[in-house]
Amino acid sequence: MTNDIFAPPLKTISHSSMMMAMHFLKGRRPEKLGKVAWVTSGAPVELLRTLDFYTFYPENHGAVCGSSHQSVSISIEAENLGYSRDLCSYARTDIGSILSGKTPLRTIPPPDLLVACTNICQTVLHWYRVLAHRFNVPLVLIDTPFIYDEAADHAVAYVQKQIEEAVKVIETVAGQSLDMKRFREVTSLSRKASQLWMQILDLCQQRPAPISAVDQFIAMAPIVSLRGEAKTVDIYGKMLEEVEERVVQGIGALRNERKRLLWDNLPIWYALRYLADFLGTRGIVLAASTYTSAWGKLANMFNPDNPFESAARTYMHPILNRSTGDKMKTMMKMVNDFHLDGVILHSDRSCKPYSIGQMDQRDRFINEHGIPALLLEADHNDSRSFSEEQTSNRLEAFCEMLGV
Repeated sequence: MTNDIFAPPLKTISHSSMMMAMHFLKGRRPEKLGKVAWVTSGAPVELLRTLDFYTFYPENHGAVCGSSHQSVSISIEAENLGYSRDLCSYARTDIGSILSGKTPLRTIPPPDLLVACTNICQTVLHWYRVLAHRFNVPLVLIDTPFIYDEAADHAVAYVQKQIEEAVKVIETVAGQSLDMKRFREVTSLSRKASQLWMQILDLCQQRPAPISAVDQFIAMAPIVSLRGEAKTVDIYGKMLEEVEERVVQGIGALRNERKRLLWDNLPIWYALRYLADFLGTRGIVLAASTYTSAWGKLANMFNPDNPFESAARTYMHPILNRSTGDKMKTMMKMVNDFHLDGVILHSDRSCKPYSIGQMDQRDRFINEHGIPALLLEADHNDSRSFSEEQTSNRLEAFCEMLGV
């Protein structure tokens, strides 16, 4: 990216990327890892962290494959055995990697345990059953009722009971018992890291925005994959200091910020550079994202004094487990809080729960609130569903609407 358009990247983002690289590097030596758990991004990882599991996130691995432009060739391996292109491209990438051994990480540690939570989508239910059959290991499934308005007490109790019952399976695989004092400490670390992450994102309410959503997409890996670890609290504490210093000095992600947008849905991993350049050259910054804020908005629900109940409540409330009306309210609040000029809704072929309702949301932004909104069709990991020419044409027309 051109230096006269963009500010230098945060040093701490490089450090967080290195931290993730070291985590993946550690995974190349499964004989030294102890027990390995594969986990969905919205699962109560604090239990696993307490019992010393090495955690591997197939979704995070999918993002690495997408960013390195390898997801299509890996997905084809799954498609050749009958897995439909209509399936989530993360799932196809993961299954294709298992079947073929192809991965930018060189090797992936096989799981001793699988933990999936349905708070992000129902695909994980079937995806992880495929994994359980393939590896012949226990599968812990946490079912979270959908929240239309507020979470009822009986629904929280239902999820809490599942998490408590899962302890027996997890302890058996771990070969040790759950230490409640340690569980509270890990829950506290997840809370602190999530709070720090949200503070970082909230600083983008400043003008100019000190970092962009593109920066956030890169920097978010530890809050997804390494929640509950002291080093995650440490890296986000340092990142917050660096972003605060940018605010004091008036340094923005763009050297000439003209317009500010909200990004909705997953990033288009293989096209991040293209999108950043296209928007950046026109003085447009993606100042906020519903996706990156998902792990921060739940921070205060973590309660170390009651870790089981708080885990149930926290993991019931991700944006994908709530109604489209609730999501619209969330986006409107972000538009106001971050002083945004418009919205890009990524209509993601692969993530139907995140994309449902976006046509109506776009129309409401435009017709009810007078806010420019663009529906951009793509796929977060499969570049075969992305046309740069078509995207450029639609973005160009949107920029004209914004007056840039």
